[in-house]
Amino acid sequence: MSDDCIFCKIISGAIPSKKIYEDKDVIAFHDINPAAKVHFLIVPKLHVESLQSCDATHQQLLGKILLLAPKLATEQGLKGFKTIINTGREGGQEVFHLHVHVLGG
Repeated sequence: MSDDCIFCKIISGAIPSKKIYEDKDVIAFHDINPAAKVHFLIVPKLHVESLQSCDATHQQLLGKILLLAPKLATEQGLKGFKTIINTGREGGQEVFHLHVHVLGG
């Protein structure tokens, strides 16, 4: 956990979110500024700055996130969707805690 990270604050419950899923490893919630009819984020509870920061120790967590995306997309009524992982400032990342955007509709 990082004290100054907005996603860590959402994970801890200090900041409310419109949560759609949570387990011991990840949380998923609707984006506060949606870019599509359905737009949610899947965020690992482990504070990892970006995809660039991941290594082999994160393989299981990354796989879990990617397999969770279609399940949650279907539950949110999507028949198709896109996933986005912005990585680094030049890649459009605004919150420096790894997260996957799922958008559709």
